[in-house]
Amino acid sequence: MTVRRRVWLTTVVAFVAVCGALAVAALVAWPTPRLAASPDALARIALPGFAGRVSAVEVRSATGAPVAVRLRNAQLWPTEPLAAGERLTVGVTVRRPGWIAWLIGHTAKRSVSIETPQVHLLGRWLQVQPGAPVTVAFDTPVALVSLGGSPARRLGAPRTVVPVGVIARGADRAGSVEVAAAARSWESLPPPARVSWFPALPYPQLLAEPTPGTSLAPAGQLTLTFSSAAADVLGTALPRLTPAVPGRWRRLDAHTLAFRPSGYGFGLGGDVRVVLPVGVHLAGHTGVALTRTLRWTVPQGSMLRLQQLLAQLGYLPLAWQPTAGPVSTTVSAELAAAVSPPPGRFTWRYPNTPGELRGLWSVGRPNDIVRGAVMMFEDTHALAVDGFVGPMVWRALIGDAVAGRRRTTGYSYVFVHRNVPQSLNLWHNGHVILSSPGNTGVPAAPTQLGTFPVFEHIPVGTMSGTNPDGSHYNDPGIRYISYFNGGDAIHAFNRASFGTPQSLGCVELPLAAAAKVWPYTPIGTLVTIEN
Repeated sequence: MTVRRRVWLTTVVAFVAVCGALAVAALVAWPTPRLAASPDALARIALPGFAGRVSAVEVRSATGAPVAVRLRNAQLWPTEPLAAGERLTVGVTVRRPGWIAWLIGHTAKRSVSIETPQVHLLGRWLQVQPGAPVTVAFDTPVALVSLGGSPARRLGAPRTVVPVGVIARGADRAGSVEVAAAARSWESLPPPARVSWFPALPYPQLLAEPTPGTSLAPAGQLTLTFSSAAADVLGTALPRLTPAVPGRWRRLDAHTLAFRPSGYGFGLGGDVRVVLPVGVHLAGHTGVALTRTLRWTVPQGSMLRLQQLLAQLGYLPLAWQPTAGPVSTTVSAELAAAVSPPPGRFTWRYPNTPGELRGLWSVGRPNDIVRGAVMMFEDTHALAVDGFVGPMVWRALIGDAVAGRRRTTGYSYVFVHRNVPQSLNLWHNGHVILSSPGNTGVPAAPTQLGTFPVFEHIPVGTMSGTNPDGSHYNDPGIRYISYFNGGDAIHAFNRASFGTPQSLGCVELPLAAAAKVWPYTPIGTLVTIEN
C-alpha cells in the first residue's frame, strides 16, 4: 500500500470516528422531555428547546387500567375524578425535530410513577376559645372541601385552614361536623372524618348527639364524643341504656362511642335514657355540674301512618295504595315511614258501605273507625286492649307489615235503630247479612246515642246492676254478650216481644239472632246507636 493510500484511509477512519463521537455526544447531550410535579395538575411535562413535541401520553393505574387525561399548556389533567393516594404510571412520547432525528432517533420516551396527593386533618378534637371561629386544619393545602355532608366546594385558592362557618359562642360552643377534603380539584373526596370542638376548659367534656332533651329517631344513632380519650374518662365501663334496647356500643375512634339499636329500634313514642358510669361535664352547658344521665324522647308514629298500616293489614273498611312504590319490607324502612308517612290514597273496600260508617272516617285524624281497629289489633295480638298506640302496638304493627301478615276475616259493623220498631242491623263485607228486631233501653235508662267499639266479648256471663227504682238485679246465664259502652251490651234475652224499649240500656236480641251476631262482633267492632 502506498503512502498516499494509507493517508487517505487514515483520514476516512478518523472522520468516521469523529462522526460517531459527535452522534454519541448528541444523543447524550440532546435536550429530553421531563415529567415534573404540578401544584394543580396531575403532572407537568417540561420540554427544553429543540426537545421536540409531545406525540403521545399514556397514564395507567396500579392495575394497568388506562386513565383518561388531556394535555393543556404542557400539563396533564384527568378527565374523570381520581382518588387521593392512587398510584399511577405516566408515560410521554416526544417526536424530535426531523433535521436531528436521523442522528439521535425520531422519538424519545419518558416514564415516571406518581401518587395522587393525600391530605390529613391536623386535629379532630378541638379546643376553641369563646367567640373564636371554628376552623379545621390540614397538613397540606386543600382545593376541594365538603363540610357536614354538603356538596363539594372548590376553594378560590388552596389553603391549609378552612373555617367551618361557626363561631364558638352560645349553643355553638360545642359541636361536630363531617369533613372531607382533597388537595386537587380533580380528586374525588375521601370518606368524611368527624371533627368535634369543645370550649377550651381544663377538664374533660362530653358532646352528645342528638342533643340530650331533644328528639331521637326510632332507628337513629346515639353518639358520645369526649374531649379526652373515652377510655381515660370512662375506664373500661360502657354507658347503659334504660329501658334496655337491643344493640351494642361501638368505638368509632379513641374519643367517640356510638350506639345504633337493632331490631325495632328505640320504640316509637318511648323515652330513652343513657346512664354513664361516671359523671361528666356536658359540653356547651354553663357551670361545672356533672351529668350522669342523658335523656331523649322518640317521636310517636303518625296517625296517618297508623291508618295506612291498619288498612294494609286488613283492620279497616278501607284500602290504601301508595302514590309511589311501597315501603320496603324492612324494620328500618317501616320505622322511618312511621314518622314520615309516604303519600298515598285511601279507598273504601266494599260497595254499599253504610253512610253512618263513612261519616266516621277522617284521613290523618283520630276517629272511631281507627279506635275500633286498634282495639281489635290489640286483642288479636294479646296486648292490653286500651286503644292506646304505644311502643308495643307499633312494634306489632311493623312486625306484621314486615312479615306480610294480614287479617282476612273481613269487616263488620253494627247499627241499631232506636226509633220504634227498634232493630239491629249487621253489615259485613258490603252486605247487611242480618236485620233483627231488638230492644233498647227504657226512657229511665236509655241506650246512649253514638258509636262505640266492642270492648268485651264473652259467650255467656252474668249481668248485674241497678234498676231505675234503686233495686239490684243479677241475671246469670246471659248468652252472646258484646259490651260496647260501659254496662251496655248486645246480648240474647228472653222476651215476649222485640222492637220496643224494654232493657236497661242494652240491645236485647232473640236467641237465634244473637247467636248469629256474636261471631261477627269481636273486640273492636263498631256499634252505632241512632234514632
